[in-house]
Amino acid sequence: MSEGTAAAEFAARLRELKERSGLSYGVLAKRLHMSTSTLHRYCNGDAVPAEYAPVERLARLCKAGPGELVELHRRWVLADAARGRKGAPAEAVAPAPGEAVVPASEAPATDPGTGAAETGTGAAETEPAAPDDGPPQDEVPEVTDSGAPRPAPRSRRRTRTAVLAGIAVAAVLGGVTLGLSLSGGGETDGDGRKGPVGAANAGDGAGEHVTASPSPSASPSTSPSAGKKEKGVPSATASPSAAPPEAAKGGAGQADTVPLTVRTAPYTWEDPCSQRYLIDRAPGEVPPPPLEQDVPAWTSAVGAVSSGGQYVQLTVQGTGAETVVVEGLSVRVAGKRSPLAWNDFAMGYPGVGCGGNVPTRSFTVALDAARPVVTPESGHRNFPFKVSESDPEIYYIKADASAYDVSWSLELKWSSGSRSGTLTLDDKGRPFRTSGNNGRPAYEFPLGGEKWVPEGTTKLE
Repeated sequence: MSEGTAAAEFAARLRELKERSGLSYGVLAKRLHMSTSTLHRYCNGDAVPAEYAPVERLARLCKAGPGELVELHRRWVLADAARGRKGAPAEAVAPAPGEAVVPASEAPATDPGTGAAETGTGAAETEPAAPDDGPPQDEVPEVTDSGAPRPAPRSRRRTRTAVLAGIAVAAVLGGVTLGLSLSGGGETDGDGRKGPVGAANAGDGAGEHVTASPSPSASPSTSPSAGKKEKGVPSATASPSAAPPEAAKGGAGQADTVPLTVRTAPYTWEDPCSQRYLIDRAPGEVPPPPLEQDVPAWTSAVGAVSSGGQYVQLTVQGTGAETVVVEGLSVRVAGKRSPLAWNDFAMGYPGVGCGGNVPTRSFTVALDAARPVVTPESGHRNFPFKVSESDPEIYYIKADASAYDVSWSLELKWSSGSRSGTLTLDDKGRPFRTSGNNGRPAYEFPLGGEKWVPEGTTKLE
């Protein structure tokens, strides 16, 4: 789908909601805390919002139903992806912190508003092939911030090689000739020096891979030097355009591309009234509740941990016309501890109404269970589901914890034809973290107030 078509269909949805609400652009913009001109550009198709949060607020303000919210999110995903494909350069896009690197042919633009969030999947970067005269085996190439090796200076290697060759020829010409005749086979590196048979060149693209999950077909990561594995597993983030790179299958030159992307949003709110955070600070040291789009930065600044539950949104989209089957989601628990003895802060303002219908594709996870599993909400379908580039899926995972402080992640199993794999979904390389809050001191922030007060003490008019 072209950028113009996707953006136009998305804008048409926004205009339909706006007209149905009966509110003017000025009134809507004021309630959404944005300029009237910006809202007008979104509804005219002149621009696509960099984040979905203001789109969802607009839809809820216009009384959109659950089905309309899902369809609007799908249209935004397509418009955002089409915009990214148009703006992608010919070579691989340098990733923002916590984001996966996408192949050059598929790399969409990075959403500057997510603050890392968001997302990408447990895939890793595949480094480009180095020149034929790559670094010797005993030298590890310097690695840039993007993970790709920076070619080492050639002049020093060539000079050293020439000097050594001259000395060898002048001193023991006969011995060198005899040695060459007896050595028989062997391979040479980029400098023409003899190396062990079968040794991997650091830049030949045939380095070892580390899987992103215990599954043997999970997304791989190419190491910056041959024979050395990366210890850190790349993560899924809430990046709007993070995509798994190439996964090695067979030998060099036989790589396949993981046929789907996953946008992970671990700081989504089901609604402000149900969202709480545990923070190891006194109430006077905690800033007021943030807007939803500012939650990643807010939680990072105060060291907040999801309290009582966590609402994770997954947007799964194919990278091509082929159909990909999302076979299921499973939970991997990294650790369980006693609940955090921190203060509990509610995000909803006292007296302000909240709530809504449960969106489709909703699932729950009981983190206190011995073996937590992903279970569909009552009346909702379970896996498998199908996705493609033009037909994404959005899954909402509500994880609850009361008796433990739990570190956990999700594993998404997929298949497409003869290919299959498992993607690890977490919070920028770290597990999600959700802690129980029973018996913790709780605080709320009055609407229009100046400080946090004990929960339940706000006087409502």
